[in-house]
Amino acid sequence: MKKTSADKASQNISPSGKNADRIIIYHNNRCSKSREALSILQNEGVNFETIEYLKTPPTQKDIKELLNKLSMKAQDIIRKGEPLYKENFADKKLSENEWVKALADNPILIERPIIVKGNKAVIGRPSEKVLAFLK
Repeated sequence: MKKTSADKASQNISPSGKNADRIIIYHNNRCSKSREALSILQNEGVNFETIEYLKTPPTQKDIKELLNKLSMKAQDIIRKGEPLYKENFADKKLSENEWVKALADNPILIERPIIVKGNKAVIGRPSEKVLAFLK
C-alpha cells in the first residue's frame, strides 16, 4: 500500500514502524535519484509507503531512528553541496544532537532517497543499492 505525506501526518508514521517487512521511502520528487529509487520499488512490485520528507519533515526522533537503521552519523547523511549547508553549516563544529536538530529543522539537507525495511535502511545512491537492499 502506497502512502503519501498526508497519510503520514494523519498516522504519525515513523521509521520505527511495527511491521518488519514494511518498506518506506523518504522521497523528494524533484530529485532524479529519488525518482529512480521510487521507480525501482514500483517495478519490483513491492508494497511501500512514500514519505515526501520536505512536505512532512522527520522529527529529531525519526532522524535518530533512521541513523540507527543506516548505521551512520548525522554528518554522514548531510547534503554538503546544498547552498544552505555551504552558507550556514560548512564551517560549524556541531555535536551529533545539534546535527540531528539541524536536519530536522532543514530537511533539504538530508541525503535522499532513504529506503527503510524493518530495522535496516539504505541511502539509494547509486540506484543499484536499492535493488541490492530489496534482496
